[in-house]
Amino acid sequence: MTDLFQPCTAGRLQLRNRFVRSATTSAWADEDGVVGPEIVARYAELAAGEVGLIIKGHLYVDPRGKAHAGMAGISDDGHVPALADLVGGVHRNGGVIVAQINHAGCEAEAGERMGPSELETPEWRARAMDARDIRSLIAAFGAAGRRAVDAGFDGVQIHAAHGYLLSQFLSRLANRRTDVWGGSLEHRMHLLLEVYLELRARLGGGTVIGVKLNCDDFSESGFTVDESAAVAHELVELGIDFIEVSGGGFGMEERYRERARADERTLARHPALAEASFAGHCGRIRAATGSAPLALVDGLRSLACMRAVVDSGLADLVSLCRPFIREPDLVKRLAAGQPEATCTSCDACSSGEVFGAQMMRCVLD
Repeated sequence: MTDLFQPCTAGRLQLRNRFVRSATTSAWADEDGVVGPEIVARYAELAAGEVGLIIKGHLYVDPRGKAHAGMAGISDDGHVPALADLVGGVHRNGGVIVAQINHAGCEAEAGERMGPSELETPEWRARAMDARDIRSLIAAFGAAGRRAVDAGFDGVQIHAAHGYLLSQFLSRLANRRTDVWGGSLEHRMHLLLEVYLELRARLGGGTVIGVKLNCDDFSESGFTVDESAAVAHELVELGIDFIEVSGGGFGMEERYRERARADERTLARHPALAEASFAGHCGRIRAATGSAPLALVDGLRSLACMRAVVDSGLADLVSLCRPFIREPDLVKRLAAGQPEATCTSCDACSSGEVFGAQMMRCVLD
């Protein structure tokens, strides 16, 4: 049985344990996207709680790609000093932190929405990006990666999940282009690969670059697990350092989420994996990526499940979001004998009364 609390390596990352704080927005930056002292203190608290790897809540690479009020930015050099303070607090407490960089695309909060194709819902309309927009976007990701390094982050994570812009380009449902950026999976993954290559060229071979990737959009005709496995394989071939497996994208319907769960044969060997929402799909991705470091997120609450994720070979790292909102010191609590996170997944922390109205917190405290 793997000891989750012992130091480990994940590619070039040297971690004190196998626990990951998945990127979680605080929704509490100022109007210019600058993080404040409360957020700096929260990340220092996570590091003091002995989280192995902390992934900073998503940072917009372009103001037009801001997903929601209170989202922090990394699109301007003016964002760097406060982010450096945040990183400094993590490092002083022995932590490792990477910056998640993102563009919301047609899910941007306001202004000029744009995406891979012209898209429209009852709430908004987005225009199709042209070649100049796409090249500008790739450069923006590269510049954001350089700012992350300047701020002292230990690496970057490309956000290509959850229906944001790079995820939109991967989706057959959102991406209806017929040029080199759309159509076949090879063309739909082109933008993500170009963003990765731009970051690698700017940051060099020694900088950790990861990606958050959907295992499935959970839509009727969007990005599928077979496509995800193919994209993950291509990223590994290009040298990606780690992949965090998540799910849920453009056109998601809850009724399709069950197809990602572990099958009966897997559960017979590791029944605790029933908690892990994407365990079944993660196994398919693992088969396509070999020994490349994987993290699995969503639904993990008990230590038994977390151990099963690693012992079954599904992933190398266990990634949690909401549990760390409630218990920033959860790793210490689990090591001391607490059997599971006390988070009930009520989602009140993302309600309108909390999200953007105050710094992200558990309302049950």
